[in-house]
Order: sequence, then structure tokens, then C-alpha cells
Amino acid sequence: MTDAHFVPDRSAQASARALVVLTGADLAVADVEAVARHGARAALDVHARERMQEARDVVDRLVSAGEVVYGVTTGFGDLATTFIPPEDAARLQENLLMSHAAGVGAAFPREVVRAMLLLRANTLALGHSGCRPVVVDRICDLLAAGIHPVVPEQGSVGASGDLAPLAHLALPLIGRGQVELGGQVVPAMIALREAGLEPLELQPKEGLALLNGTQLMSALGALLLADADRLVRTASVAAAMSVEALLGTEVAFAAPYQLARPHPGQVVVAAELRHLLRGSGMQASHHGSAHKVQDPYSLRCVPQVHGAVRDALDYLRQVLDVELNSATDNPLVFPEGGSVPADALATGGGLVISGGNFHGEPIAFALDFAKLALSELGAISERRTALLVDPRLNGGLPAFLAPDPGRNSGLMIVQYTAAALASENKVLAHPSSADSIPTSANQEDHVSMGAAAARHARTVLGHVEQIVAIELLCAAQALDLRLATLTDAAPRPGDGVAEAHRRVRERIAALAEDREPGPDLASALELVRSGALVELAGA
Repeated sequence: MTDAHFVPDRSAQASARALVVLTGADLAVADVEAVARHGARAALDVHARERMQEARDVVDRLVSAGEVVYGVTTGFGDLATTFIPPEDAARLQENLLMSHAAGVGAAFPREVVRAMLLLRANTLALGHSGCRPVVVDRICDLLAAGIHPVVPEQGSVGASGDLAPLAHLALPLIGRGQVELGGQVVPAMIALREAGLEPLELQPKEGLALLNGTQLMSALGALLLADADRLVRTASVAAAMSVEALLGTEVAFAAPYQLARPHPGQVVVAAELRHLLRGSGMQASHHGSAHKVQDPYSLRCVPQVHGAVRDALDYLRQVLDVELNSATDNPLVFPEGGSVPADALATGGGLVISGGNFHGEPIAFALDFAKLALSELGAISERRTALLVDPRLNGGLPAFLAPDPGRNSGLMIVQYTAAALASENKVLAHPSSADSIPTSANQEDHVSMGAAAARHARTVLGHVEQIVAIELLCAAQALDLRLATLTDAAPRPGDGVAEAHRRVRERIAALAEDREPGPDLASALELVRSGALVELAGA
């Protein structure tokens, strides 16, 4: 298990809670990142514990009364009409976990598994799943002990939630399956013994409570959003550097112009560009120049395109705010009772309703929208890189930003890499949620494919991080070459751009002659992923 998107501790993490108290109602993306990536602990809230026990009491009464309850005293999916006697109810839950752990492919990285564990615990804490509080306690124990279930990437169709991945996630609770502990993959029972933990003996309903839900796609979505928030601000920095290097103008970013079409993201991005370009002598030096009438779209339309990306990510944020704190199990238990629908099962003031809150369509749509938006962020960044290396379009800079073109190829091929990634993103951006395929003998005849949307979005994000890193590399080289033609008294870049250039050069030397680009690409990528340039875009 590797952590492809590990982010060092920075101010964004410093504000996250060191102890995340699970109420089921107020988990935030920052909390997910704190637990998944930075080792924050999680614990069940005392009031949530009481709610969970009340729901558990309802389940116990139903089992004792011999009632027919889906997944409690019946089989699952198309086997929902098969009654299971009370004496077999506990074994039913164990069989459920084992039979559903049918995932394939590479294992998810540790951070994703930790996020899944946290989200699964939080949805159970709502008190509608009917499992004992000890189940949440034990999930928190796994997080604290660094015991991470091995969860294969493929196998979920997004309804009834992320069944196969969640089965792999839950198996170690009963001492089965494989886990990662200290960088080694070992049988779960060995890891539990080393941590001094006993495997759980699942009670009726608890296996099903651990499987139904959207915690894979939500975990991927939450981590994606945390990364994307850093990426979009870094993309503003890269764009501003390119504007200066290409002798572009900040006039199109003026506040009155942007407020004539005040989409929220557009207004914010334009303000960031103005902040990055503040105090620019280079801008003032060519305001009266006739070198171009208007900048190319990839410069002039940064607020419109980057801003639309921000708005798409804000939609994902809205969906996640709801999804992270929702009951996505089936059936759901309502200890407080209430009006009883015709097909609901009521007992002792409680109510059990079978429905479809596990269906991943809301998060699938949001993730598809996010990956489409991120793909476009990469596409426009690649176009700015193409401008920077093209001697016909870069305002007099050397071909491919090579100090001695011909003998040196300069940054010619890094633009190829950006183009390859941008082109691949166009395929990955196809909406996964447009597809559906029936499962469970057509009982589950429409699915969301939200897990595929999440996995593809994560891949697109990684591609765009590298594309923006390549733009930073090229823009810094272009600024070096541009500034080399100026005298000491000549105008300098805007304050934000100058500082961004300095930080790039702290890690990556200017290209004086051809060298292997791999280390430079890796260093630029780390600049993007770490968020080292984010605060330069402004508050």
C-alpha cells in the first residue's frame, strides 16, 4: 500500500481536530484528511453511543420475536425471501462478510483505507444501522493501532453501496482477511493479537450494517477534494507565472469586468490572479505595446475556466457534506418510531424501513462532474505550456526554452508528457454514472458505478497535478530567460509571481543545458502536491 497523495503537515492540517469525535452528523473533509493522512485518532461520541444502543435494542426485539427482517432474519439481494432462523442469524452475518469479499485488482493505498474506516464508523454512529457501539469502537481501535485492511480497488458497482470493498474492509473485525501493519501484509488475526484485540463475534444485522454504504466512493471523494483544493490554487500561481513570462496582460482580470458575469469561482480566481500580479513592473512596461491585441484564451480566460472548475468542486463539497454524515445502510432502524408506513416493521416504539439510501448516484454524479472539471484544468494548463515552448507564440523566447536551441532540446518533450496526460484524461472524463448494469439476478437492476467514477477521478487528479507541475517548470524557465534580457533597472514580475519563481528555484535549478528531466518533474510535482505555493494566491 503506497500513499500517492501524501501531504506533509501544513496549516490546513494544523486546524483539523487531533481527536475526531464521531457523532454521525458533523464530519468534515478536513477531519477525513487528518485521520487518513496525519494519524489523528477517532472516538465515538457519548450521545451517539446511546443512540446506537437504542437502535440495537430494536433489532434484538425483532430477532427475539421471530420477525422477518431483510438482512437480519433473511438472506440478501435476490435471497431476501429466504428466512433464516434466529439460531443461525449470527453465522449469517459472518457468511455475508466472507462471501462478499470478492474484490480484485491492486490494493488501495493506506490513506484511502483509513478514510473508509473513519466514514464507516461515522455512518454507524448515526444510530440507524442497528449495530452495537462496540463495532464502532473496534473500527477506531484498528485506526489507532495502524491495522489497515487490504481492500482491492475493483468490484463495486455503487449499489447496494460499495459491497465488495466494504466486505474486505470489515473482514479483519472478525479476524479474517489480510491487513497492512507497519508496511507488511499479514493475516488479520495476527495483527489483532499483536495489538491485544479480540475478533468480534457479529450479532444479527451487524454484518449487513458494515457492508451497505457509499464509504469507498465517499472516502475517495473526500481525499480528492482535499487535494483538488490545493491543486486549483496552485494552478492560479502557475497561470500567473505564465501570464508574466508570455507578456500577457492583467487587464482581462479586472474586478469590474469579472463582476459583469459574477460566477463565484470566476470572481475568486480573478482576484487571485490580481493578487499574484500585484506590483508587477512587467505588466506596466508593456501596457501600451502593440505586440498583441488580445491574449490567447488559455491566458485571457483563466478566471472563466479555472473558476468553473472551482464551482464544480464546490458542488462535490456540498454533496460530500451530506454524504459523509448520512445513514447509507439498509434497512434503517428508527428507535424513536413515528408514523408507520404500510410496509415498515414496527416494534416496541421502534421502526425498521427498507429502502435505497445505499445507492451511490448522488456522489457518482458529483465525482463525474469533478473529474470532468479537473480534466479541463489540465487541458488549459497544457495549452499554456504549449505557448511557452513555441517560439512563434512565446513573445521572442528561445524555441522550447532552450538556452542554445538545436544543440539543446530544452523543455520540448515535457510538453509532450503534458499533452499525453491531458489526452488520456479526455477518455477518463467519460461519465461513469451514465452506465448501469444489473446485479443480483436483476433484484439490483440499476447501479451508480460511483466507485468507478471515484477511481477515475483520482487518476485524473494525479494527471493534472503533473500537468500543472510541468507548467510551473516551463513558466519558471521562461521567466529566467525573459528576465535575463532585462537590465537591473528593468521591471520585475508581480510580487506573488516573483515569490513563486523563487520557491521553484529553491528546489529546481534553471535549465542551462539539457539534462534528464525526471528529477525536475518529480520535484515540481511535490511542489504541487505539498501545497507549497498555495498561500501565494491570497487569502
